[in-house]
Amino acid sequence: MEDRLTAILSIIETTADRWSALAGQVPEHLIKRKPLPGEWSALECLHHLISTEKYVFPVRTLRFLGGEDLPGYDPDKEEGPLDQSANAVEMAAEFSRLRDKSLDTLRKLAPGDLERSSVHEQLGKVTLDEMLHEWAAHDLNHTIQAEQAIMQPFIAGSGPWDEFFTAHDLSRRT
Repeated sequence: MEDRLTAILSIIETTADRWSALAGQVPEHLIKRKPLPGEWSALECLHHLISTEKYVFPVRTLRFLGGEDLPGYDPDKEEGPLDQSANAVEMAAEFSRLRDKSLDTLRKLAPGDLERSSVHEQLGKVTLDEMLHEWAAHDLNHTIQAEQAIMQPFIAGSGPWDEFFTAHDLSRRT
């Protein structure tokens, strides 16, 4: 059990640093660039991660520990729109501050806490272990999504090497 928690934390602990590096080193126009209509930019991915850090994962962790049920979460309904003038570096710093608070809670979990269960509004009975796995996967998913958005102009400019990026080339998914 301890190994599962260690593995989960190893992902959750690295996400804020990855975002700080992206926001601090990648030009703003690439951070804000939508890869395709209807797809999220890297900045929109970060906006979503900040929202879920405020309203979802840490809140759910505390609800598990308190024996409470879990409400659903619909980002399209519950997240405010992204301010397009938002600064990626400032947003990454906000995410880092929020994540530090979350990590304080997560580091206090005991292996036995992973077996705690709750009832999720849409999913039914779930365990804290499952939700923590989802949190780690969610972090990776949206960080990879952001990197994939940033990657698009580089794929487009790679000439004959573009064939090596077919799995990541969003223009080929139409």
